[in-house]
Amino acid sequence: MSSSFQVHSLERLPSTGALIIPGRLDIAQARELLSAVGKRNVTWLVEDSTALDPAFQAYLEGSGKSGAAFSKNDKSLGEVGKSLELKISGDELLIFVPGKVVCLPATACQIPSDTLSSLCQLGLPVSPLDISVPSECCLSVENTSKLPAGVLNFGEAIPAGKATVAKYHEALLSAYEESFSKREFFNGSLTVALIDGLKMHGPNTTLFDGTDDSELAYDKILGASIALSREIKAATKRKRVGILLPPGKGGMVANLAVLFAGKIPVNLNFTASREAVQSSIKQADLDKFITADPFVRKVPDFPWPPTRDLIFIERILPQIKKRIIKWIVLSKILPTSLLTKILGIGGSKGDDEAILLFTSGSSGEPKGVPLSHRNLLANVTQFGSRLNLPSDAKLLGCLPLFHSLGCTVTLWFPAIEGIDLVTFPTPLDNKRLAELIYKHKVSLLLTTPTFLRGYMRRIEPEQLSSLKIVITGAEKLPNNLANAFEEKFGKLPMEGYGLTETSPGANVNLPLEDTGDGPPIIPGHRPGSVGPPLPGVALKITNAATDEPTELNESGIIWIKGQNIFQGYLDKPDLTKEILKDGWFKSGDVGRVDDDGFLYIEGRISRFSKIAGEMVPHETIEAAVNKVLGLDNESERKIAIVGVPDEKKGEAILLLSTIAGNALEQEALDIRYKLLDDGLPSLWCPKVIVPTDEIPVLASGKLDIKACQALVEALR
Repeated sequence: MSSSFQVHSLERLPSTGALIIPGRLDIAQARELLSAVGKRNVTWLVEDSTALDPAFQAYLEGSGKSGAAFSKNDKSLGEVGKSLELKISGDELLIFVPGKVVCLPATACQIPSDTLSSLCQLGLPVSPLDISVPSECCLSVENTSKLPAGVLNFGEAIPAGKATVAKYHEALLSAYEESFSKREFFNGSLTVALIDGLKMHGPNTTLFDGTDDSELAYDKILGASIALSREIKAATKRKRVGILLPPGKGGMVANLAVLFAGKIPVNLNFTASREAVQSSIKQADLDKFITADPFVRKVPDFPWPPTRDLIFIERILPQIKKRIIKWIVLSKILPTSLLTKILGIGGSKGDDEAILLFTSGSSGEPKGVPLSHRNLLANVTQFGSRLNLPSDAKLLGCLPLFHSLGCTVTLWFPAIEGIDLVTFPTPLDNKRLAELIYKHKVSLLLTTPTFLRGYMRRIEPEQLSSLKIVITGAEKLPNNLANAFEEKFGKLPMEGYGLTETSPGANVNLPLEDTGDGPPIIPGHRPGSVGPPLPGVALKITNAATDEPTELNESGIIWIKGQNIFQGYLDKPDLTKEILKDGWFKSGDVGRVDDDGFLYIEGRISRFSKIAGEMVPHETIEAAVNKVLGLDNESERKIAIVGVPDEKKGEAILLLSTIAGNALEQEALDIRYKLLDDGLPSLWCPKVIVPTDEIPVLASGKLDIKACQALVEALR
């Protein structure tokens, strides 16, 4: 049973009169709020059209407090506010009472935007109040008996006449993030949570491997992983172990085994260039790599380490079959506490590094992104509780494990929460994936718009009929593609947003059924947006030119705060300092938040393009173009790379050039061949030249990115 309520930041409540606007309120929370404000006189404030639960209505009437009402449709809300000022003379308080609504799980603001707007127009000093219920946003392995029944956390007060919907949302989200961050569970160990989850759900949960149509129950995966962990521990003394495997039973067992060996898994990008792979290996200080013979043969161009450094999973597992059986039995009998003690794990937890992923840096060299136990436990909690999947749900796992989405959502999430997983090594084979979706009645598909187009071309509607949720990420989801997919398959794809540095989930759209005759709906999705923030994620916006804070509804650089935010790049303190400030992560993306809390991505300030889900660095391409054109020693900029929207791959690369001739198509082809000969990936090569008289630069000498974008749009 949950313990009592917690109240935080009461000192933020003005000592003078104010309007408290809680994001939600029920009877128990109202009682706690009255207790928190002590002897101060309180008046309940209700909007005329708000539907209150009869029991709540009776409580308010019997609370001994006075009441007041207003209409959101009143033409003179400012005058209404002046009359309400009498209710907060001295230190008296107005407390707004939100009505009953339908919304996504663990939503911070459960007030319709038009009602919230009218509250702001009253012109009163506002005290935002986050009320969160931890049991609504937790994992199955979490001890709910230790969770408070609710947490009341006051946000930063907004002075009289200054309240706006954007200011309220920002203050409420920040207060929610503070409450969420205090969860003791996040100080724990991802490894221990995985053992708990596999033990709890193991006998009733299965991994279906689409490569050979084999099935493996999670309790057997647990036993095999523990047995393999003993081999890994004996094979290397270093703290990290490389993994070169696609999604499947081998990929899951390998990742779990590395963690159970007390080490850190590093899923390497086997599609990256030779230089990028070698840099990743060096940065991670790897000397052993888990892989499989068939995979080695399938990727012959990969710079494979010497055979003595490779651990072939399909060779070792048959050799330790008896030990696997022993650990399957022991893992069922022994409690997690004894298992972890025997294995010598669990000491690494909280802010300690749990896994290491790599993302491209602006110079082209991969950046190491260590994600902590806290980061991953938080993001699985955020993502899992917001999805709220039923126990019989099945998830398709075909995204690469070296991508944070494939790692967090198709490894750690299903293992901890007991979600059946259907795997396949590649997201490109839409025909086979559709067969697996149909055969296993998969309910959740995670993909990218590029891969989504494959289903449009080759798949019959019946094959995807079991899907309940389709989520896309990595690149912009065009509205015409989303609408065409819905028209063919009856399911509207939902766009999400995140980065490797955010573990990765930050925002996601999700379907929310509207019965039409019930309480008001706080929408769960909005076309063109990347959705509302996940539970415990705070957002703020700064002006792209001045770095000064601006309101959430104004376009600017997006900053994100939450327990899912990483602590900094591997061995790159200067770069870390640029993008992490007081716990806030500078995303490098430009966007805004609307009055319903939906985030819109409007562009990227960080000089990357996302093409078919891959991060493509503009500066690296510029350096390569300068080299092949002999422009390295030029004092003035002659070229610039610009990313533009592309219907097929999300974005396309254009070359803005002051030296272009008349035969632009031939010149572009010649440059492309030279870049390919020089080792630049085909995806990175510009296909179109846009001629210009000069390359826009700022007074500092830096490239004026916005001016370049505008120039390209004007000249194309």
